[in-house]
Amino acid sequence: MSAPPARMVEYLLPSVPSGVGRARELIRTDLTDWGLAHIVDDCLLIVSELVTNAVRYGGSAYALRLEERAGEVYGEVFDPGQGVPRPRAADMDAISGRGLQIVGAIADAWGVTATDNGKVVWFCVTP
Repeated sequence: MSAPPARMVEYLLPSVPSGVGRARELIRTDLTDWGLAHIVDDCLLIVSELVTNAVRYGGSAYALRLEERAGEVYGEVFDPGQGVPRPRAADMDAISGRGLQIVGAIADAWGVTATDNGKVVWFCVTP
Protein backbone atom coordinates (compact mmCIF):
# COMPACT_ATOMS: atom_id res chain seq x y z
CA MET A 1 0.00 0.00 0.00
CA SER A 2 1.43 3.39 -0.94
CA ALA A 3 1.66 6.33 1.44
CA PRO A 4 -0.92 9.09 1.08
CA PRO A 5 0.19 12.28 -0.64
CA ALA A 6 2.01 14.75 1.57
CA ARG A 7 -0.37 17.49 0.44
CA MET A 8 -3.30 17.45 -1.93
CA VAL A 9 -6.03 19.77 -3.14
CA GLU A 10 -8.85 19.12 -5.56
CA TYR A 11 -11.30 21.56 -7.10
CA LEU A 12 -14.38 21.19 -9.25
CA LEU A 13 -14.68 24.29 -11.41
CA PRO A 14 -17.21 25.42 -14.02
CA SER A 15 -16.05 25.27 -17.61
CA VAL A 16 -16.18 29.02 -18.25
CA PRO A 17 -13.40 31.37 -19.36
CA SER A 18 -13.16 33.01 -15.93
CA GLY A 19 -12.40 29.54 -14.52
CA VAL A 20 -8.90 29.71 -16.00
CA GLY A 21 -8.04 32.70 -13.81
CA ARG A 22 -9.65 31.06 -10.79
CA ALA A 23 -7.60 27.89 -11.33
CA ARG A 24 -4.39 29.95 -11.50
CA GLU A 25 -5.34 31.80 -8.31
CA LEU A 26 -5.96 28.54 -6.44
CA ILE A 27 -2.73 26.91 -7.61
CA ARG A 28 -0.66 30.02 -6.79
CA THR A 29 -2.08 30.07 -3.26
CA ASP A 30 -1.63 26.33 -2.67
CA LEU A 31 1.96 26.13 -3.93
CA THR A 32 2.94 29.23 -1.99
CA ASP A 33 1.36 27.80 1.18
CA TRP A 34 3.30 24.57 0.60
CA GLY A 35 6.60 26.49 0.42
CA LEU A 36 6.96 25.87 -3.33
CA ALA A 37 6.79 29.44 -4.60
CA HIS A 38 9.85 28.80 -6.77
CA ILE A 39 7.81 26.58 -9.13
CA VAL A 40 4.61 28.64 -9.15
CA ASP A 41 5.26 30.24 -12.55
CA ASP A 42 5.94 26.90 -14.27
CA CYS A 43 2.87 25.26 -12.73
CA LEU A 44 0.68 28.28 -13.53
CA LEU A 45 1.61 28.13 -17.19
CA ILE A 46 0.96 24.38 -17.36
CA VAL A 47 -2.36 24.64 -15.51
CA SER A 48 -3.42 27.59 -17.69
CA GLU A 49 -2.88 25.57 -20.85
CA LEU A 50 -4.62 22.43 -19.57
CA VAL A 51 -7.56 24.28 -18.06
CA THR A 52 -8.01 26.37 -21.20
CA ASN A 53 -8.28 23.14 -23.19
CA ALA A 54 -10.79 21.75 -20.69
CA VAL A 55 -12.88 24.93 -20.97
CA ARG A 56 -12.77 24.91 -24.77
CA TYR A 57 -13.34 21.20 -25.40
CA GLY A 58 -14.32 19.44 -22.20
CA GLY A 59 -17.91 20.07 -21.22
CA SER A 60 -19.66 21.93 -18.41
CA ALA A 61 -17.12 21.41 -15.58
CA TYR A 62 -13.64 20.09 -14.94
CA ALA A 63 -11.70 18.83 -11.94
CA LEU A 64 -8.27 20.21 -11.06
CA ARG A 65 -6.07 18.26 -8.67
CA LEU A 66 -2.62 19.06 -7.32
CA GLU A 67 -0.45 16.90 -5.05
CA GLU A 68 2.98 17.18 -3.56
CA ARG A 69 4.42 13.72 -3.18
CA ALA A 70 7.77 11.95 -3.25
CA GLY A 71 9.71 15.08 -4.14
CA GLU A 72 7.52 16.19 -7.02
CA VAL A 73 4.36 18.12 -7.75
CA TYR A 74 1.76 16.10 -9.64
CA GLY A 75 -1.23 17.77 -11.20
CA GLU A 76 -4.14 16.68 -13.31
CA VAL A 77 -7.13 18.12 -15.08
CA PHE A 78 -10.11 15.84 -15.68
CA ASP A 79 -12.87 16.75 -18.08
CA PRO A 80 -15.74 14.74 -19.58
CA GLY A 81 -14.96 15.74 -23.17
CA GLN A 82 -14.43 13.16 -25.88
CA GLY A 83 -11.14 12.67 -27.67
CA VAL A 84 -7.56 12.68 -26.49
CA PRO A 85 -5.54 15.86 -26.94
CA ARG A 86 -2.30 15.59 -28.86
CA PRO A 87 0.45 18.11 -29.49
CA ARG A 88 0.28 19.54 -32.98
CA ALA A 89 2.52 21.64 -35.14
CA ALA A 90 1.10 25.14 -35.19
CA ASP A 91 1.51 27.44 -38.14
CA MET A 92 4.02 30.23 -37.43
CA ASP A 93 1.22 32.81 -37.69
CA ALA A 94 -1.30 30.86 -35.58
CA ILE A 95 -2.41 32.45 -32.32
CA SER A 96 -3.26 29.10 -30.73
CA GLY A 97 -2.33 25.44 -30.96
CA ARG A 98 0.88 25.42 -28.94
CA GLY A 99 -0.51 24.60 -25.49
CA LEU A 100 0.64 20.99 -25.23
CA GLN A 101 4.03 21.90 -26.71
CA ILE A 102 4.38 24.41 -23.87
CA VAL A 103 3.33 21.80 -21.32
CA GLY A 104 5.87 19.35 -22.74
CA ALA A 105 8.65 21.93 -22.61
CA ILE A 106 8.04 22.86 -18.96
CA ALA A 107 6.83 19.67 -17.26
CA ASP A 108 9.26 16.91 -16.32
CA ALA A 109 6.61 14.46 -17.54
CA TRP A 110 3.03 14.67 -18.78
CA GLY A 111 0.45 12.51 -20.46
CA VAL A 112 -3.18 11.78 -21.17
CA THR A 113 -5.25 8.95 -19.78
CA ALA A 114 -8.61 8.20 -21.36
CA THR A 115 -11.36 7.22 -18.92
CA ASP A 116 -14.84 5.78 -19.40
CA ASN A 117 -16.34 9.21 -18.91
CA GLY A 118 -13.70 11.59 -20.27
CA LYS A 119 -9.96 12.08 -19.90
CA VAL A 120 -7.25 13.10 -17.45
CA VAL A 121 -4.33 15.20 -18.61
CA TRP A 122 -1.59 14.99 -15.99
CA PHE A 123 1.82 16.53 -15.38
CA CYS A 124 4.77 16.30 -12.99
CA VAL A 125 7.18 19.06 -12.01
CA THR A 126 10.20 18.44 -9.82
CA PRO A 127 10.93 21.40 -7.56
